[in-house]
Amino acid sequence: MTRITITLDNQAAAWVRRRAAARNMSLSRYVGEILREKMRHSQGYQKAYKAFLAEKPLRLKGPGERQLTREEANDRAALRRR
Repeated sequence: MTRITITLDNQAAAWVRRRAAARNMSLSRYVGEILREKMRHSQGYQKAYKAFLAEKPLRLKGPGERQLTREEANDRAALRRR
C-alpha cells in the first residue's frame, strides 16, 4: 500500500468523517474504497464503450426492402439476435 496526503476543506472533511464513522471504518479506508469504486466504474465504462464501438451497425433497411413495422422496431429481443 502507498500512503498519500490529501487536503480537504473543512466541510468536505467533516462530511467524509461522518460517512466513515457511520460505516464504522477509518477515514483512510473509507476514502480508499470510494476511490477504488470510482476506478472500477471508470474501467467498466471504458470497456463497455469500446465493445459498443467494435460492434457492426445494425442494418434496419436495405435497398428495396420494406421498412420495419413499429412492433418489429421495438422488439428488443429480436434486435439483439441479429
